[in-house]
Amino acid sequence: MLEELRITGLGVIEDTTLPLTRGMNVITGETGAGKTMVVTGLGLLFGGRADAGRVRADPGKAVVEGRLRLPDGPAQAVYARIADAGAEPDDDGTLLLSRTVTVEGRSRAYVGGRSAPVSVLGEVGEHVVAVHGQSDQLRLLRPAEQRAALDRFAGVEHEKLLATFRETYAQWRRVADDLADRRRNARERRQEADLLRLGLDEITRVDPQPGEEEALREEAQRLEHAEGLRAAAQLAHQAIAGGPEATDETPDAGSLVGLARRTLEAQAGVDRVLGDLSARLGEVATLLGDVAAELSAYQDGLDADPARLEAVYERRAALRGLTRKYAEDVDGVIAWAQRARDRLAELDTSDDLLEELDRERQRLVAEVAELAARLTASRREAAGRFAEQVTAELTGLAMPHARIEVAVTPRPVGHDEPVAKLPDGDAGVGPDGADEVELRLIAHPGAPALPLQRGASGGELSRVMLAIEVVFAGAGGPPTLVFDEVDAGVGGQAAVEIGRRLARLARNHQVLVVTHLPQVAAFADRHLVVAKDTGGAVTTSGVRVVEDTDRARELARMLAGLPDSDLGIAHAEELLAVASREKAGASGRR
Repeated sequence: MLEELRITGLGVIEDTTLPLTRGMNVITGETGAGKTMVVTGLGLLFGGRADAGRVRADPGKAVVEGRLRLPDGPAQAVYARIADAGAEPDDDGTLLLSRTVTVEGRSRAYVGGRSAPVSVLGEVGEHVVAVHGQSDQLRLLRPAEQRAALDRFAGVEHEKLLATFRETYAQWRRVADDLADRRRNARERRQEADLLRLGLDEITRVDPQPGEEEALREEAQRLEHAEGLRAAAQLAHQAIAGGPEATDETPDAGSLVGLARRTLEAQAGVDRVLGDLSARLGEVATLLGDVAAELSAYQDGLDADPARLEAVYERRAALRGLTRKYAEDVDGVIAWAQRARDRLAELDTSDDLLEELDRERQRLVAEVAELAARLTASRREAAGRFAEQVTAELTGLAMPHARIEVAVTPRPVGHDEPVAKLPDGDAGVGPDGADEVELRLIAHPGAPALPLQRGASGGELSRVMLAIEVVFAGAGGPPTLVFDEVDAGVGGQAAVEIGRRLARLARNHQVLVVTHLPQVAAFADRHLVVAKDTGGAVTTSGVRVVEDTDRARELARMLAGLPDSDLGIAHAEELLAVASREKAGASGRR
């Protein structure tokens, strides 16, 4: 859950801290006091888009900080992700998140005290929090969002089936596009292939080898200076052998070193230092012998053949011809040739390949159609359960005669796409299956089933969306749920029922509710009030926790706009008592 939220320099909020608790946290306040900034701050904290226009000119930077304590399930995924970003939780297991936005629009994110990409905050937020506001209600009116909502509700096995379908559909799309492109652009492909083959033929004739260029350069240098190299090697060999004027009686370097070693070795028993030097001279003698042998072999192997030098020159010229055309060096030429071979395979328009691709396309078409049909069956089964559960929630939200239908209908068949055989006819298969999904409301018995955007008033839409969220929450979801004035357009008994439903959600989730309804606020486990201060030169807002009498005064203000009215306070206290009894009864029934 989110234990604490601190907001600095955002909108009308100068600097305030929201201490949050488990269960239901309610945020209330006068219109314009800054309740929206709390939700905006949450959005920033979890990777939302930064709006520099909301940053206060003084201090010129908005900062949002939050401390999370995660349950085991989400914690594993979140901690694994932040570890990839080089961050870690605090010693007490909590995780500190932070986001800053400057008036210039620059944004920085911090996770566990370490700088991190803003996207990491977004990934953490996906596991931790779900924000539901009036904009989310509008979003859920779109058919694609309704289909996605049904897919989420359908369960894990359905999501696995959907993932398999999408992967297979993407494979079909790639093969179909590849086949169409090869057929459509056959002439251009053949022209490109001819040019590539010319280059490959030239490279194949030369047959360059990795590292050959440097080896030829070194060989050419040896051949060009063969006489000087031979003279140097000969003189060095003679010096080791005793000098240019040496005779058979003249000791060589190895003999002299050997004499020195034996002389020192004879005294090694007297002084260990001379024994160590004697051993080192033994190593020198061995090394001299090796060098003498290698110098002799070097002279024998040194080639001064002009014909070989000419061949090396010609080979280097051939390699330079390739590097002028295809790459900066021989290794680059070899890499170009490999890319050309790969590209030739892509450009292939032979009848055999086209037939093979067409067979693969047909196989994938059949597989996509079969998976789409299974997906439709799964959606229709989930649609019945989803409609039943949402309808049951509507009964508890003062809409006892309303029913929700989830229509899963065949998608129209499009041009050149797979066709799924469904019980009610053929359906065109798109990236999300063969279905169109639409939520419909039957407002009362005898009323037609109408799409939500046509069949629900503002207040009814709020209750339908809340019912959907309650159903979703029962199927899992993030541990923290945020509701931003989802009760707009609702009042009376329906408002009480909304409070009950949110309190019920709060048994298994941390719930944050921004509301203007006292009937909803009365069910809170913690009540926070956003208050505006207009006493200074600049308007600011802060947040405080209200309890007991202060809470009753806030509810009285929400009820009648009169926080000091004895009648209003009495009404507020009665509302709090009713909510308390409801929560106690619900807790006892669990």
